[in-house]
Amino acid sequence: MKQLSPTNRRWLETFIHLISWTLVLASPLLMKQPNDDQPYLHYWFDMLVPLSLLAVFYLNYGYYIPRLLFVENRRWHFLLANAATIIGIALALRYASHLHFAGIRPPARGFVHPPQYVFFIRDVTSLVFAACISVAIRLSRRLQESETARREAVKSRTEAELKNLRSQLNPHFLLNTLNNIYALIAFDTDKAQEAVQELSKLLRYVLYDNQQVFVPLSKEADFIRNYIELMRIRLSAHVRLTARFDIQPNSQTPVAPLLFISLIENAFKHGISPTEDSFIDILLSEDPSTICCRIANSNHPKTHTDKSGSGIGLEQVAKRLELVYPGRYRWEHRLEDGGQTYVSAIFIDILHQ
Repeated sequence: MKQLSPTNRRWLETFIHLISWTLVLASPLLMKQPNDDQPYLHYWFDMLVPLSLLAVFYLNYGYYIPRLLFVENRRWHFLLANAATIIGIALALRYASHLHFAGIRPPARGFVHPPQYVFFIRDVTSLVFAACISVAIRLSRRLQESETARREAVKSRTEAELKNLRSQLNPHFLLNTLNNIYALIAFDTDKAQEAVQELSKLLRYVLYDNQQVFVPLSKEADFIRNYIELMRIRLSAHVRLTARFDIQPNSQTPVAPLLFISLIENAFKHGISPTEDSFIDILLSEDPSTICCRIANSNHPKTHTDKSGSGIGLEQVAKRLELVYPGRYRWEHRLEDGGQTYVSAIFIDILHQ
């Protein structure tokens, strides 16, 4: 639901107050019958009760509640101030009623007039009700403002955490890529030069598009394609690499940048053996409700002597998924084929963004 701006909210609040109190103050006149021959002075007297309700309401709304009820150690002052105000106004109404009806002819013989304390209790109850409505409205508004402030704080903290994660991811990603290029220099300088060109394309994306919270899926797919081509340069003939992109041409579906690259890096790190046949299958797809990145690779876990990598990339994937897509993602990772194949798949719900 779209949130109103503070200015529009104030105008709406003012409009509601104006309409509500116009109806309340006009109620004595609206209840006047066409053949009623009572003088209009009588209706001005009837206006005293609505005016009293209005006075109690706005005394609380504008002064007692913000300066007494919402201030620590002053809540007893709030109760005492309201008690004095309500009792004083109720007594004034009773006195005005006595003066008003003093000149009116006495009731017919046998009519028993209710005692004055009944009307006093009625007036006090009405005024207390007006004060309670004022308190309820102000408390509701205060809770709404507190909730808005809490959401802004959570949003700011989340954005700061995401920025910190991205700042960690960039050096981690570049370190892995530079290590690959360094390995190429040793045996194929031409491929190393080609890798540097591919790296320049990746850097452009990392330095500029990665600063946004979301990027179009088509841009993320192009980045993944460039990365795969960079990795393909150093692959030997016994490695089978397939990549399929089942997305709309020039897809504008928003996705967090560099979200899937750590999974693909992980596949190249653990899915390739220098001596055995290996494979990596990458699929990036979308439908109207879901983005899916599924990676299957031959499983060649690192030995205890292999110190490459620290696992920070996959930790960041988990943190970013929780921050950007809380409750709207599923991450599956498992071994298949008796431990020979490792499958990792992320499903993101884009229907309820």
